[in-house]
Amino acid sequence: MSDVLVLAKALLACESVTPARGEVFDVLEAALIPLGFAVDRFTAGEEPDGPVENLLAVRGTGGPHIAFAGHLDVVPPGEGWTSGPFAPEIRGDLLYGRGAVDMKGAIAAFVAAAARVEYPGTTSLIITGDEEGPATYGTVALIERMAQRGIKPDACLVGEPTSTARLGDTIKIGRRGSVNIWIDVPGKQGHVAYPHLADNPIPRLIAALAEIDGIVLDEGNDWFQPSNIEVTDVTVGNPATNVIPAKASARLSIRFNDQHRGDALAKRITAIVHRHAPEATLTAKVSGEAFLTQPGPLSTTLAAVIEAQTGIVPELSTTGGTSDARFLSALCPVVEFGLLNATMHKLDEAVAVADLQLLTEIYADFLERSFSVQA
Repeated sequence: MSDVLVLAKALLACESVTPARGEVFDVLEAALIPLGFAVDRFTAGEEPDGPVENLLAVRGTGGPHIAFAGHLDVVPPGEGWTSGPFAPEIRGDLLYGRGAVDMKGAIAAFVAAAARVEYPGTTSLIITGDEEGPATYGTVALIERMAQRGIKPDACLVGEPTSTARLGDTIKIGRRGSVNIWIDVPGKQGHVAYPHLADNPIPRLIAALAEIDGIVLDEGNDWFQPSNIEVTDVTVGNPATNVIPAKASARLSIRFNDQHRGDALAKRITAIVHRHAPEATLTAKVSGEAFLTQPGPLSTTLAAVIEAQTGIVPELSTTGGTSDARFLSALCPVVEFGLLNATMHKLDEAVAVADLQLLTEIYADFLERSFSVQA
């Protein structure tokens, strides 16, 4: 199981649609124990967002402490795969299976790298079964578990698929934050011929959305693109042509950079809506705050390894959606680097076998240099 291809196939063969539990964790645990890792598996949370299985594996003591974080859960495979989504198959130069790049392949590569590199200090794996889902009881619960045990990494590498055109072209050093806001504007149902006896909520909602649409949050900065607000749903649910509806609803999604905080943006939106519709109710969910790991020893070491192994000078980026790095950034400096993301969440998700092997070399070299630099 310390061979990257053997372990990748074994992980891919497990049906681990989010939230993942059971078999896929059995496979990973069986690969880690012979390498000297002490494995702590636990389940957190209750319905509707749980229960979620998580795994914390630690080898060694003292510093430096280099952590790897990732997830074993995958999105639903969908219909129309050429071969079974959980029946890993090599065709040509590619290994096919749900999770090949997002992100069982990277987990297999790190385990294979850890099998070859053992320095004085601590190596850990922070692995959740719920990154693709609500992420309520996943990495957050792992961080709480680590705090209870007094475990704190000096640096963390997240194996998300960051590469775009070639393995090694992109390292993520930050992510934008995300907040979703649900807006409900009440009215009074009535006949359209007697509007004075009713109260149409739609004009008030439209006026609020128009003002929100005109907001320019910022112009971006050195590391982040401009923040943006998008209306993702408008609903009235009125089947009749001659009825003024009793309610109108909308949903917003805001992706914001490190010039903002999610709760402050929610308050700003609430104030605008209440100017137009004082009786409106709003619900906001901040799924993550923006974070940035300033370029330094961690990203410099990883970039040097990638260039040495591939000849590519990677771009340092903060683009894309959210990841569990948003939680881990509170622990220590964190960067993300992994396989090509071209097929993630798609039918016939696949990874080049050569990329799996190369990623193993990169992770092994990264571990060696990190222990040498931090020691």
